[in-house]
Order: sequence, then structure tokens, then C-alpha cells
Amino acid sequence: MAKARAKTRNAKVRPKTRKVAAKPRRVTPKAAPARVASSTEPKLPAYDALPVRPGAPKGSAWGLFGDNDEVGTINLLTPERVRAAAVFIRTGKVFPLNLPIDIPDPPLFKRGRHVHKVIQYPGAEAFVLDDSIDNFNPQASSQWDALAHVKHIMFGAYNGIPDSEMTGRGGTRLGIDNLARRGIAGRGVLADLARYYERHGKTIEYTQNQAVPLEDLEATLKEQRTRLRTGDILLIRFGWTKFYINASEEIKAELARETLVPGLEASERVARWIWDNHLGAVAADSPALEPLPPVGG
Repeated sequence: MAKARAKTRNAKVRPKTRKVAAKPRRVTPKAAPARVASSTEPKLPAYDALPVRPGAPKGSAWGLFGDNDEVGTINLLTPERVRAAAVFIRTGKVFPLNLPIDIPDPPLFKRGRHVHKVIQYPGAEAFVLDDSIDNFNPQASSQWDALAHVKHIMFGAYNGIPDSEMTGRGGTRLGIDNLARRGIAGRGVLADLARYYERHGKTIEYTQNQAVPLEDLEATLKEQRTRLRTGDILLIRFGWTKFYINASEEIKAELARETLVPGLEASERVARWIWDNHLGAVAADSPALEPLPPVGG
């Protein structure tokens, strides 16, 4: 503040002022709102209000995104939410989530190995290399299940689409190609359940179909101070991949003969929790999200 001199002792002092340009402030991006809805997004009911279409199975979202929909909750990844997800980028680091094509080895679930051949052409094209892959099972390495993968035991496939219209059975509906054409982009949220277990002296038996209770997943997110938002892609780390890569050849061979893996409890309350959090998708670092063979919580 500028100094000022008074003519008399009792005179009021009026400090001189000057205008100074404000220094630019470092602005921390605000968190995206808990829900960013598009103008075309349907109102999302609670799990206990499902189904919305008469005759659909209990707890299903059939018809919610349209009777002809083939991507399910991926519809929640609206352009508005994809744009909002970019606010959370800080370092720009990239983390590949896919396993090499030859892991697990031997393949699980009694599937066959792929055959990779490198082809070198003779003569003038000797400097050219091509390769081919045969006998590749799309579920042998990392995978993303299509909506055609598992059907309701009574009502059939998602949205009631009949077998005659599904991929490989006279049609092309509900295949993974729908997601490939659309693309999957949004906010990924990691729930590091394996690290939570380590901190709290708990263990996961990676060669057994141990059911991880929902409370442990919730506690993991709470301890991380992670808040879920509509459309999030929840990534659960059980620690199975790290275990498998460091496992002995004997253990890998045994898992190939009989695939037992831990996972999140297979229960209706988990289905309710996933839906009521309006997640776009859930993935894990294990052969399945649920224990195999399935056991309840």
C-alpha cells in the first residue's frame, strides 16, 4: 500500500492507490457433475423398478434404451459424459489394460492355443514380413463380453432378441462388433481391492472360487475417496493377473485343467448396486467378474 503524508496531525490520511493487473491464478478444474444427462437419455429407474417393459425378466433393462438397442449401458457414455471425463486428465499417462495374446498359457477353460506364423517372402520381397494367426479364441486373452455371450435361462438374449438373429446364427445382432463400431470412451475408475486387502491383512485365494463380498468393494472405494458417477467404467483389481504371471508352471497347468478363480459375489444385491450406481460397464483383472464356478455372497 502506498504511503501518505498528513499536513496536520488530525488530518485524515487517504492512501494513494494504484491499479495493478491481477496475477493469473492456477485454476484447478472442477470435478464433473455427478450426473451429466443428454437430451435423449431416458430417465433411469432404480433397480427395484425394473423392468420397464412388460414381459421382460426381473431386474433387466430391456427396452430402456429402445427395443432395437444392442449395446446396453454403454449408452450411458454420452458425448457429454465423455467430454466431462476429460476434466480428470492430469498427467496424460497411458496404461494398456490388455494381456499379451499368449497369456494365459495354457489357455483356460480348456480352449486351444493360437498358432502364430511369421511369413518371409522369397526373392525380391525377402525384406517383407507378414504373419498369420490361426485358432485364436477371442476369449483366450483379454476379452470384453458381447451381449450375446450369456442369455437369460427363460427369456433368452438381451432385449428378447431371438437366437435366429444373433451373430453366427443367421444374423449379426448382439455381437461385439456393435461395440467395436461405436467405441468405448469415458471415465475409468479403478477399485484396487487387492491393495485394500494387503493394507488390512486380508487375503484372496487365487486358485479357489472365493467370493469377495460387496462390502469390501464399497470399503475399497471409500478408503480411496472415490465417488462413482453415472456412466463410469469400474475397473476392479483383484490381483489375479499379478498372481498368474508369477505362478509356477504346475499351478498354471492345474488352472487350465480346472479353472477356479475368485471374484465379486454373484448375488442380486451386487446387480442392484451396479445398476443403482448407473455404471456404464464393469471389468476386472481376472478371467471373470464373478467367482468361477459361481458362488453367492
